[in-house]
Amino acid sequence: MGVALGLAGMAMPLAVAVAGPAQAQARPLGRSAGTVTPVSMAASSCTTTAGPYQKQAERFLGRPVDGRQSRADCLAIQKFQIDHGISPTIGYAGPITSGVMSLISAQKAAGHNPNAARKCPTNKGRIACVDLTRQLSWVQDGSRLVYGPVPVRSGRDGFETRTGLKKVYWRNIDHWSTLYKVAMPYSQFFDGGQAFHSIAGSVWSPPGSHGCVNMRKGDAKKYWSLLKNGDDVYVYGRKPGT
Repeated sequence: MGVALGLAGMAMPLAVAVAGPAQAQARPLGRSAGTVTPVSMAASSCTTTAGPYQKQAERFLGRPVDGRQSRADCLAIQKFQIDHGISPTIGYAGPITSGVMSLISAQKAAGHNPNAARKCPTNKGRIACVDLTRQLSWVQDGSRLVYGPVPVRSGRDGFETRTGLKKVYWRNIDHWSTLYKVAMPYSQFFDGGQAFHSIAGSVWSPPGSHGCVNMRKGDAKKYWSLLKNGDDVYVYGRKPGT
């Protein structure tokens, strides 16, 4: 119910790509962030080819922005790919790498005021907000920010996380998905089979969940302590590529 490892199911800019240096593709199902080849082991596979998003990657990573691939550029891009679950980790600045960088930039820009546009209701008391466009979630009381914003990974194309006002209706701290045969710790269901829960891999890795709102363990654990059955959840926006 939302755990197919692989923040993001995005066609543009996070389209799952075909193999090869044209663009990085999603990691195979079942691999966690901890199983990715370390930079030191993968460094020999660095590509010398500049990707279509080379300048954006250089700018994001604080590298000299010249649009040319250097060894140092490749190693920096490669480390970013490894850290964020993007494969192949060859240091090529393709659309998936670019999309994750854009997503992280938008998340950083949210700062401590993620509801500046007031799209999440402020008249509901305690409410968990999910912005699909920025792949962000936070908990607020009225207009007061309680926790977050934190990065999340919502449903991939064809398994979109449904929008609208919902309520937490069932919680299971050690839930196991009989459908996808995977653990869903700190599950808090708010819409059919869709729930907040933690995952073992990267919340930035494509293509996304089967509809659940995937979270890092610490964030899912905090949500567990902040929410209860009957609390409101508001999901809005649209994940890029869905």
